[in-house]
Amino acid sequence: MGKLGLQARVTEPATGRVMEVWSTEPGLQFYSGNFLDGTIKGKGGQVYQFRDAFTMEPQHYPDSPNRPDFPSTELKPGDTYSNTIIYRFSTQ
Repeated sequence: MGKLGLQARVTEPATGRVMEVWSTEPGLQFYSGNFLDGTIKGKGGQVYQFRDAFTMEPQHYPDSPNRPDFPSTELKPGDTYSNTIIYRFSTQ
């Protein structure tokens, strides 16, 4: 397992909310809400519009199997895979 490290820190200036992503994974996949179009409803009937949300997913680099210079994603029989991901929320 890799060393636990801070991968991202996001702040919301109006409220002071902070989200940090810590992980032992080497990479971070970022998804934006570009696909949201107002057709999906969430909690309390909230409608999700274009770019109303995002997510950050720690992971290995997607092209690792094809790149010997990237950390390996090979898991051999008998090996154990483990990682740690921490989403830390606070205010500033």
